[in-house]
Amino acid sequence: MSSQASSLQALRQELQAKWAAMAPRERQMATVAGWLLALTLLVLVGIRPAWRTLSETPAQLRELDAQLDQMRRLADESQMLRQRPPVPPAQSEAALRSATERLGAGAKLNLQGDRATLTLNRVSGDALATWLDEARGAARAKPTEAGLMQVEPGVYSGNIVLAMGPGAGGGR
Repeated sequence: MSSQASSLQALRQELQAKWAAMAPRERQMATVAGWLLALTLLVLVGIRPAWRTLSETPAQLRELDAQLDQMRRLADESQMLRQRPPVPPAQSEAALRSATERLGAGAKLNLQGDRATLTLNRVSGDALATWLDEARGAARAKPTEAGLMQVEPGVYSGNIVLAMGPGAGGGR
């Protein structure tokens, strides 16, 4: 530690000697250059990041507001689904079978008690989304497991397991 202190002291003395040897005009120019360097560092380190943050904030706030609106819509939809009366099992099964028929030959539904398993083979994503909406709305079935794989862009294979019966469509 003392060797560092002595080397710093030697460096300081050397700089003071160089400063004293400079002409007054050179000292003035070095002082101005030092102030310009300090000002540049202040702008680059202190002001630019704050300015960037201030300029990005409105866009971030709009994005967060959009996310909040979406969360509110989902919460409202969830509340609406909870308030729906339960569907009798026969009606729920009929709604699932009907929706599955609209998926075509690439879909097979297997019903076992309060569970339904949909097996998919090359079904479009749009048709699957429509099926899920109908399963949740008309059949009050709640997806509990999904093993899907995209075989082509927008085309899926795999299976989805749904819970049926009281409370399944209320969705937690």
